[in-house]
Order: sequence, then C-alpha cells, then structure tokens
Amino acid sequence: MQRERYIKKEEFEEKVVDLRRVTRVVAGGKRFRFRATVVIGDMKGRVGVGVAKGLDVAGAVGKAKVDAKKSLLHLSLVDNRTIRHEVKAKYSAAEVIIKPAKEGSGLKAGGAVRVVLAMAGVKDASAKCLGRTPNKLTNALATIEALKMIKSNR
Repeated sequence: MQRERYIKKEEFEEKVVDLRRVTRVVAGGKRFRFRATVVIGDMKGRVGVGVAKGLDVAGAVGKAKVDAKKSLLHLSLVDNRTIRHEVKAKYSAAEVIIKPAKEGSGLKAGGAVRVVLAMAGVKDASAKCLGRTPNKLTNALATIEALKMIKSNR
C-alpha cells in the first residue's frame, strides 16, 4: 500500500513589494544583507505587511512572510468587492487616500497601494499616493493604516 502525500496548500498569497541590499561597514570591509518587504493576503479581507532582513534573498523573504502573518488585518468588504467609505491616512512621509468605487470599475491604484488592496481582496476602489515619497515600504504601511480606519458594520 502506497502512502499518499498531501501538500499543504498555503492559505495566503504573497507578493514581494520591495527588495533592497543593505550594507554595514565593519573593520574588514562591507557586510551585505537583504531587506525584503512582503505583502500577504487571502483575497477575502485579510492582509498583512512584513519586513525582514536576511543573509540571502530567500531567507529575508521567508522571515518577512512570518512577520506579515503576525500583523494580519481583517477587513469587512461590501459585497466582497470594495471598501465601505473613503479613508485617508499618513505613515511617515507617505500619505494615501482610498475611495470606494462602483462594481465593475476595477482597482485604480498604483505601486505598493495596489498590491496591498489586491491582496486584501478589494476589486473596486480608487487610490492615490499624496505623499512625495517613492518608498514602497512606507506607502504599503500607509495603506495598512488607512485600511485600519475603515469602520465595520458590526
């Protein structure tokens, strides 16, 4: 009798938003590490952003996934498509505004904001980065702050 092997299906989708090589100067020269910013979500209202450093890319991404699972945010979406009301939030130099949209209009957002909203399962919304920073990490965290401000109907 042959045993069947079950591959555990991952409950979250993941997307690497930012990957940077960071340097520390020591007596013998420079030490390189990698900083990964990962967004995870189940496309049904749960989303998280994680940041971690590692000696190699795979290690940094793995650690960032674990960090993202620790900071999961639960959203209640309208008809599993859009957010309930307009929100505006600021995190560091990043400022984000997210507005609900009618069904079928799609997700109109760019960069890290689009990734976070897509991983959360938002299908119809319009978003804009108002801050001047192009930093994907702070834009992603500003989006999370905005999503935290959404009032649920419970």
